[in-house]
Amino acid sequence: MKIGIIGTGRIGSTLAQLFAKAGHAVAISNSRDPETLASLAETLGANVQAMHPDEAVQFADCVLLTIPWIKRDTLPPARLFENKITIDATNHYGPRGVVDLGESSSSEEMSKQLPGARLVKAFNTMYYETLRTGGRSAPEERLALFIAGDDSEAKAVVARLIEDIGYAAIDSGFLREGGLIQQPGSPIYNVPMNFSEAQRLLADLK
Repeated sequence: MKIGIIGTGRIGSTLAQLFAKAGHAVAISNSRDPETLASLAETLGANVQAMHPDEAVQFADCVLLTIPWIKRDTLPPARLFENKITIDATNHYGPRGVVDLGESSSSEEMSKQLPGARLVKAFNTMYYETLRTGGRSAPEERLALFIAGDDSEAKAVVARLIEDIGYAAIDSGFLREGGLIQQPGSPIYNVPMNFSEAQRLLADLK
């Protein structure tokens, strides 16, 4: 699969390397010129190349958003995301901590910004070092990564990507309820757990 990543911080770079190692073609991008990412792309693996964000979206079958929440207005035009599976790995942190979104979730707000995207919330609940080192080949040993969304086919694609890098995908629900469960401050946020533990905790939260 072709994966375009917007944002080359710790999560973006970690996932670029993991996806490339799993055999996917990856394009990384940030707000600067692609040439500034050339050395990073080289270190991340042969399947990784640097592109402009617009190009990364057009290149991709699946787009991953790992930019800071406060920089979401720098994303490429919404029309480029039309019908694209788009993974929202952002958390709504501002300069003074978590931003108050009222009854909304960060992914609902992202969905409003990218109304044509097939949005799935994922990869936002695990610390990047755990993500980098925690993948396992044996299914019974795998840590859980949560997904939320309203498009079941898009969630299935994201679940396969999660399994490709050695984790167990667990569905936390639709974009609203699941997105809220996956936000900072939730009992599942930044808490490594296996699939059975995650299932039990989700059952308690719903």
